[in-house]
Formats: sequence, structure tokens, C-alpha cells
Amino acid sequence: MSPRYVVLGPPGAGKTTVGTILAERLGVAFRDTDDDIVATAGKPISDIFTDDGEPAFRAMEEEAVAEALKTHDGVLALGGGAVLSATTRGRLVGHTVVFLNVGMAEGVRRTGMSSARPLLAGVNPRATFKSLLDARLPLYREVATIEVTTDDLTPEQVVDAVLRPTGPAQGT
Repeated sequence: MSPRYVVLGPPGAGKTTVGTILAERLGVAFRDTDDDIVATAGKPISDIFTDDGEPAFRAMEEEAVAEALKTHDGVLALGGGAVLSATTRGRLVGHTVVFLNVGMAEGVRRTGMSSARPLLAGVNPRATFKSLLDARLPLYREVATIEVTTDDLTPEQVVDAVLRPTGPAQGT
């Protein structure tokens, strides 16, 4: 069993929205590893970060991704930081991985600097978002088989680009 598509990208890229629409179009189930982590931990991700720390969250995330890659055959969305794990990046080899790219300005606008996103909380959330993008962009591209820049597209247009066999949205 293997997911049809694995969707990843930074906060605000549209992983859940696009993943849900993509799954509906394909007639398959949608699964988000962040939801799996919340269900396992019994508390929100922001509380995991606060109570247990980021390393504990990342360990849970690595386990959740490994399990979902083995047991889910629909569309799977990963948390934005899942690619930080070399183990997870290795597990993504051979999967169809969709990188939803979002620019800094659009990502900041979409996330609204939400306090529900623990890595974006702080004194200078814009600088934090930029730093996050700078660190993760090469990792997203390392594992991606399809890249779609989402800034000027509706979620439906992003799904169209994912399902298009070739075109300008891939490899951009």
C-alpha cells in the first residue's frame, strides 16, 4: 500500500486544502499526519511544542509519516517540517511527492501569523517565516517529483496543475 500523492510544503502553502480537493477528485481518502500526531498525543501540536519540545514533536512526526506511508493509499499531507528528518526524506523516495511552494509574502498573508503554528510565534514572525523557507526549500525540492507555486492560484487550479502530466507548474 502506498499513497497516490504525498503533499508537502511550508505553512500557508495549502497542503490540507489542496490535499482534500485532490483526494475528492481522485475518489480516495485524505489523511494529514498532523491530525495523526494530535490523535496519538491527545493534545494540539502547539501544546506538544510547549510541553514536550520540538525534538519530541519531530520524533512523533517521523513515526506518523512512516506509518502513514505504509498504511494509506489515498492523498497524504505531511506537516511543513517533516522534511527536516533525513529518515523521512529517505522514506519519500519512490513516492509521488507534490511540493506546494508559496512565497514569503503570500505565506505570511495566508497563515496570518497564527499562534496555532508554534514555529511562527515570536517577536518577528516574518523573519521566522523567511528563515523557515530558506532552510526548508532545498529539502522540499530534494524530495519533490512535482512542484507547484501556489501564490496566484486557487486551490482548484493547484490541483489541476498537480494532475497535469506535464506543464509549466512542474519543476518551477
